[in-house]
Amino acid sequence: MGGAKKEVIVCRCEEITIDEIREWIDRGCDTINELKRILRVGMGPCQGRGCHDIILRELSRWLGTPIDQIEAGTVRPPVKPIKTGLLASEGGEPAWSGKTGQTS
Repeated sequence: MGGAKKEVIVCRCEEITIDEIREWIDRGCDTINELKRILRVGMGPCQGRGCHDIILRELSRWLGTPIDQIEAGTVRPPVKPIKTGLLASEGGEPAWSGKTGQTS
């Protein structure tokens, strides 16, 4: 076990550690959108549901700013992962029946 430092993964989708986030905050990234552009945090399959609040808290702590005064960042649809077929559906039913050339 010794003195090895354990990495704390904040964004599991992109495998970004708390140390990486802190490094980029130290370099001057003071918004979640800047961290997203550089590290891709919040851009994986969970769309930030697993890491967004942790990153906001870290920004708040490192910047000495109350969390409610930190911009929450841009959310791009779909906010939740959905099946592509549902986007093209009418009335909640998939528009494609699964057979080539046939629609419901």
